Amino acid sequence: MQRDRYGNGLSTSSAEAAAAYVEGVDHVLANTYGGLAALERAVALDAGFALGQVGHARALMYANDMGGARAAVERAVALSDGLSDRERSHIHIFDLLTSGKPVETRAAVYAHVRDWPRDALVAQLNCQVFGLIGFSGCAGREAEMLAYTSALAPAYGEDWWFLSVHAQSLCENGRPDRALEVMERSLDLYNGNANASHFKSHAMYEMGQTGEGRAYLDAWMEDYDPRGILHGHLSWHAALWALEQGDMAAFWSWYDGGVGPGTGPGSSLPINVLTDAAALLWRAELAGQEIAPERWQAVSAFACETFARPGQSFADMHAALAHAMAGNGAALARLAEAERGYAADLVRPVACAWQAVARQDWAEALEGLTPVMADHARFGGSRAQRDLLELTWMLCLMRLGRKDEAKRAAATRRPIFAESAPVAGYA
Repeated sequence: MQRDRYGNGLSTSSAEAAAAYVEGVDHVLANTYGGLAALERAVALDAGFALGQVGHARALMYANDMGGARAAVERAVALSDGLSDRERSHIHIFDLLTSGKPVETRAAVYAHVRDWPRDALVAQLNCQVFGLIGFSGCAGREAEMLAYTSALAPAYGEDWWFLSVHAQSLCENGRPDRALEVMERSLDLYNGNANASHFKSHAMYEMGQTGEGRAYLDAWMEDYDPRGILHGHLSWHAALWALEQGDMAAFWSWYDGGVGPGTGPGSSLPINVLTDAAALLWRAELAGQEIAPERWQAVSAFACETFARPGQSFADMHAALAHAMAGNGAALARLAEAERGYAADLVRPVACAWQAVARQDWAEALEGLTPVMADHARFGGSRAQRDLLELTWMLCLMRLGRKDEAKRAAATRRPIFAESAPVAGYA
């Protein structure tokens, strides 16, 4: 029997198809360019290779082709008779996922990894801040992610993929120093792992290592294919560090080179384009930079095109910001009244707060943000991404003449900003 890199059996008689599958899955796990082509090759070599069809579906999801992904999973379901229990469970999970059932998928992943913890393509669905735990909307989701990866750790040992996702769980639970150690080991095993480079950037951000982080990421990205799915988001990290150092030429180079709508080779998922673009523009305004109105209008238009209906709360929070700053009142009103979404109860007050920020009504903005601040981890995303809210809260306090309170808030909630926060007038 053919086997994957983790020793799991593969129901294909073609060694070439199995090898292409392993190559493609590694691209998916590392977020590197080439996974779709490899998995297309796997199913071309053996059209009856059910898990090859599922791997192809996962690569199509990363290519933002949900229709193609669903069709590939349906082909896998039709091929599932006579397969092993693991393979049938694997297919069932992706059937749930591509049918739009995230809650059921998350529970099925937990059940699956109890029996087959080294089935990495399934296990990764519950990992990372954009995974099924990360976007569950549940309180305590960061602690749940760490508990999940900690439970998997004995099954993986020194595996470059697992070490990188476990390190992110450590980082998001306030242990960036330990996360950095684990991430370095992942990169020693496979320096091409874009997930590890990404999560190392998060750890360095949390440790306030602006200069070191910028130098590391600028150098690492020289060898990362710009068609890779993380190129745009890594550009977001690089742009943030450039902004903190006041290098606006580099900031706009990163933004226009792959972050904003219509930039770069178009490999980023729409959620990354929207959230990263809106966050960068507002972080620049927080730092005292003037942003051309047409930039906000472009992000607002992109949000209307890709997230027209509320439901993905992390995207909705950023879309509301773009609509408010672009003056798109109709689109903003839909989000201010949102009832759909795993954190819709948080989207509504934040949308109203962004509207108040746009008209510089700092008291109303503070009123909207304050009840959200204790629970904004439910939005999903990383701590670095949710600093959009932390810094805005501090800005509101400062604009209301409460700078000492803003500094106390930083010291208690986000100590990395206690001495110096990237908000104009804070220092």
